[in-house]
Amino acid sequence: MKKHIIYIFMGVTLGSCTDFLTLQPEYLVNEISFYKNAKDFETALVGNYAGLQTLYDTDLIDLGDLTTDNAEIRWTSPTTAETEMDEMSPTAANSFLNTIWNTCFETIARSNNIISRLDAAGLTEAQKNQFRGESLFLRGLSYFYLVRLFGNIPIVDVAFRSPDEIADFDMTRRSTDDVYKLIINDLTESATLLNGITLSSKSQASTGAAKTLLGKVYLTTRQFDQAKTILKEVIDSKVYSLNSDYKKLFTNGNDELQESIFEIKYLSGNLGEGNRFSGQFTPARFDMAIFPNNMQGSGRILPTRPMADAYESGDLRRKASIGDSVRLVTGKYEKELYGLKFVDFTTGVQGDGGINFTVLRYADVLLMYAEALNETGNTTEALTYINLVRSRAGLTPLAGLSKADFALAMEKERRVEFFLEGHRWFDLVRTGRAQTVLNAYFKDAGLSFTVAEHELIMPIPLREININPNLGQNPGY
Repeated sequence: MKKHIIYIFMGVTLGSCTDFLTLQPEYLVNEISFYKNAKDFETALVGNYAGLQTLYDTDLIDLGDLTTDNAEIRWTSPTTAETEMDEMSPTAANSFLNTIWNTCFETIARSNNIISRLDAAGLTEAQKNQFRGESLFLRGLSYFYLVRLFGNIPIVDVAFRSPDEIADFDMTRRSTDDVYKLIINDLTESATLLNGITLSSKSQASTGAAKTLLGKVYLTTRQFDQAKTILKEVIDSKVYSLNSDYKKLFTNGNDELQESIFEIKYLSGNLGEGNRFSGQFTPARFDMAIFPNNMQGSGRILPTRPMADAYESGDLRRKASIGDSVRLVTGKYEKELYGLKFVDFTTGVQGDGGINFTVLRYADVLLMYAEALNETGNTTEALTYINLVRSRAGLTPLAGLSKADFALAMEKERRVEFFLEGHRWFDLVRTGRAQTVLNAYFKDAGLSFTVAEHELIMPIPLREININPNLGQNPGY
């Protein structure tokens, strides 16, 4: 682990895009001559944001949807890692888990490095606040994924300048309570520092993004009163609102929409800056004619039949989220379930999708706030906020629900609202429903797979265990 930490926390050089908003190729710079002015820190932050492209492009959708009743693999040669996710039988060698671990800790290392350089640089107080606030958001976001997936993990909140500093630092795994304390502190400070600062893009952290993520953290840790307070602040700010056209959220030109709070930019036609959703979410058929050049999909993450049937009659989200048939090169159509969200039907090249991925959006704020209200005994008021989301979907309002019935209605609402956005696994674990829901799904499908208690936390990646056996493995693996 010590050797690996040296790699992550010192070997993460200042790789960055010259401008993440236009998604230029990465280049390397010399740290000795860097961190002198605001432009240097902007460049460093651009590199840190750029690291999130891969995280959301593949791995978190596999963890968030493929592990659940939402999605399944439908092609003949899945990788071992994909099969493990589809069957919810993760192992310590799973490549998705390894990538998430490394990407998150690299983001943390870059954030620590930026924060540690601020005081010595010739910056205004406003610039320091902005760069620190953005870095704290990225660090908090990374730790939030790590703690939910792996449980007890090392906490590194400083930047290192030498191997000796690393050797002297306590790299042992810390309790989830300690990790959540760090996350809450980071996001709370981030929201304060970024308050009143106007940023050029929603691909940058903002006070609204920090508060929204903090609300999700409070829900996860069952601090419902705190969740209510912070999420109501986002609502009352009136900065965000529901987009009237749900489909627009997931199609070409979805940049900077009124519902978007924090998004990941992708660019088609610029090698390495596109996303892979177009191939992942569409069937592995060579005879399709739904893309230019008749590009083939991969069938890696396709909707299950129960997912397709989960929408109520008349739900406008169904048509925007799931396709029922594909056009073939013969001109005929054949029945086939596939995903529509984030699929760029203008590209004919695998891995070149240009549709942005929205990490945080206002519909999530409304539903999280409704959940917090229900959990604190305010079910009648909670109905107002869930019905705002249902109204946009063209559905009739819910009424007269008990607290327990509301919780189940919310579970269903979040499933159809956030399909293929990486929420389902985390929602089910957070509410304590993962085993009940997923084991019933596997049983109904005639499958022998089950989700065991220990599988609610993923295994520590094998690479980490091999480097330092003292790191230890999570129980059951």
